[in-house]
Amino acid sequence: MTTENSAPVSGSIMVVGGGISGLTTALEAAEVGYEVFLIEKEASLGGRVTQLKHYFPKLCPPTCGLEINYRRLKDNKNIKVYTLSEVQTVDGTPGDYTVTVKTAPRYVNSNCTCCGECEKVCETEISNEFNFGMDRRKAAYLPHNMAFPQRYVMDSAMGKEDRDKVKEACKYDAVDFTMEESTFDLKVGAVVFTTGWQPYDATRIDNLGFGRYQNIITNMMLERLASSNGPTEGKIIRPSDDKAPETIAFAQCAGSRDENHLPYCSYICCLASLKHATYIRAQYPDAKIYIYYIDLRTPGRKYENFYAKLKEDENVFFVKGKVAEVSEESGTGNINLVAEDTISGEKIRQTVDMLVLATGMQPSCAIDKPAADLTFDDEGFIINDFSKGGLFAAGCANKPADVVTSNQNATGMALKAIQTLRR
Repeated sequence: MTTENSAPVSGSIMVVGGGISGLTTALEAAEVGYEVFLIEKEASLGGRVTQLKHYFPKLCPPTCGLEINYRRLKDNKNIKVYTLSEVQTVDGTPGDYTVTVKTAPRYVNSNCTCCGECEKVCETEISNEFNFGMDRRKAAYLPHNMAFPQRYVMDSAMGKEDRDKVKEACKYDAVDFTMEESTFDLKVGAVVFTTGWQPYDATRIDNLGFGRYQNIITNMMLERLASSNGPTEGKIIRPSDDKAPETIAFAQCAGSRDENHLPYCSYICCLASLKHATYIRAQYPDAKIYIYYIDLRTPGRKYENFYAKLKEDENVFFVKGKVAEVSEESGTGNINLVAEDTISGEKIRQTVDMLVLATGMQPSCAIDKPAADLTFDDEGFIINDFSKGGLFAAGCANKPADVVTSNQNATGMALKAIQTLRR
């Protein structure tokens, strides 16, 4: 190691999106000496991983990876984190970008100790987006138990009476309703977009009944039901009557591989349903699970072994056929579904307690494109142009991917960002 080969003292990198890919990109760059600005639009870091009960390949809880990354983040002075912040514009050329960032008020300053007294006295309730609207939370809230930074948020829906109550309840003078939105510029040499993904809007898939029938939920909703910090504290129950389901069906490729919705395979949906079957089996050993699929995708030896083991379960049934039609059974809330078994050629009619839609992964950039000199494919994923340099995409902003693949990709894009500065 020589002075010539060490990281330069000037030159910064911006990472847009604080999910698992963004954390990895930021940490890899910062730990070799570069200044990193990490921009996250939500009130805390962690992204979609924080909403999972377990993730592949080891079925680890989110704390398994996030705790280590948060500790690395706290110990590294090279990283500056901006939450509740969004990039407005990116102007300039590789090595010399000016990025305009807008930050929304949290109404809570760094004095916050997460004592929770503000939440106790607050009476205003809002829909809990973290749990996909399956419950409600106070307008004074901690985003979730793994929130980073560990600091409360005051929702703007809170009225004056409640604002006075929470301010009075705070012993640390942490609540500040005079905070305002701010806009500022940052100079950086490279920008990595790790803006992640959104679950595809299942209400747009007319034939699958989501939003019309209570006992049809999405795969991410099931993930929250199974999580100990979810709306039911980990109990998988039917939304209509809190009943333990005895029969559950999964409709694979709900919106994916469909030219009317998402024309591509979302990569993780098959694995997610296989994982969800293990959640259900752990709680209900005698429940019958039916997985309707076009093709099952389990890339890699570990994933294929996971699938093979699940096939040995006599209460898990795999049906090669796409769910074409659903309806609700009068009086019971049960779901009637129609599918064609492509192997036997027979039309299947089945009634189940609950139907889970394995909805696809849509890049966030397809919904809200960054104002930057980026190239997108037809589906809204960012195409990396390495010949141009300077602006890159990692994780699910670039392609559908699982956590392991996203982290590998993020490490590579951190290196590409560093190469831009070194040039």
